[in-house]
Amino acid sequence: MSQAKVPAWVSIALIPFINVMLAFIVSALVILALGEDPIEAAGYLIYGAFGYDEGIGYTLYYATNLIFTGLAVSVAFKAGLFNIGGEGQAYIGGLGVGLVCLWLDSTMSLFVIVPLAIIGGALFGAAWAYIPAYLQARRGSHVVITTIMFNFIASSLMVYLMVNWLKQDGRMSPNSRTFDESAWLPYMHEMLAPFGIEISESPLNAAFLWALICCVFVWVLIWHTRWGFQLRTIGTNATAALYAGIDNPKVTIWVMLISGALAGFVGLNEIMGVNHSLLLNFTAGYGFAGIAVSLMGRNHPVGIVIAAILFGALYQGGAELAFEIPSITPEIVVVIQGLVILFSGALENMLKGRIEGLFIRKSVA
Repeated sequence: MSQAKVPAWVSIALIPFINVMLAFIVSALVILALGEDPIEAAGYLIYGAFGYDEGIGYTLYYATNLIFTGLAVSVAFKAGLFNIGGEGQAYIGGLGVGLVCLWLDSTMSLFVIVPLAIIGGALFGAAWAYIPAYLQARRGSHVVITTIMFNFIASSLMVYLMVNWLKQDGRMSPNSRTFDESAWLPYMHEMLAPFGIEISESPLNAAFLWALICCVFVWVLIWHTRWGFQLRTIGTNATAALYAGIDNPKVTIWVMLISGALAGFVGLNEIMGVNHSLLLNFTAGYGFAGIAVSLMGRNHPVGIVIAAILFGALYQGGAELAFEIPSITPEIVVVIQGLVILFSGALENMLKGRIEGLFIRKSVA
């Protein structure tokens, strides 16, 4: 008798769903301990995230950044690399986007600036990933350690540049001048208005569409190209890949370059789409949250989009929840987010064996 296999949907959909539900059950117990009704709290959270146009816009705006960083983590992870440098790569990628806008906003149109800003964000993000990639591929330095270090270096570098070189004259805060409107990504409500679709104003902008395009690119790259086969082979068995004639160091480097470029696109959403100026700390932890998004999404673009929307809903719905129920502070909302990460990441295998065993026994019978 051939060995029974677990249906793919069990690992891809059922187990992550159960883990998220467990996180929400524990979150409900936390809310009960505070003396509040978890059903009422869940209602406020869902309404804040999906109950009206503006809330949906904010949810998708947060999700856009998480799609970029989630894809960055997933591409590296498929090659057996744990890129924890998404925060720094997004930071430096945003610098590339901002420099393009500052340079060209007064002389070029939006149709010229947008592709150049995309290239700038990708090149700067990839460049920041190159050194850890080179050290991993050619010198054996572990990519986890080097990417963590480069997050801190990126933060210090941005502080230096903003304070000493890029800050607008006459301002106390370390912000650049505001870009001309020719360097602003159009908001979604502006893009839909000519088609007769009226939605409320929100930060959601054209970067969301670019994030979806990047999902398609990653899907094609990983599962439908020769390069994708190479990176998946290395991620599965690096020794076998080497004996098969694959240049492991070379693949390691270009995979990390793609990962860094994807993280760098956060700057499109934050710098070009919303803030319209270079500023400090615009990454706001999206690089680290992208790790959880990638794990929850099983390193697949479709799963990453779903997980990013879930986290975006927690960000936006959590703000609504904290406003409506003052005893549930923003810190409690962070606890809920942390529980989702805990059950979807560190404890994702807690029930995996038992759940898969049920389906194996059922198929054998």
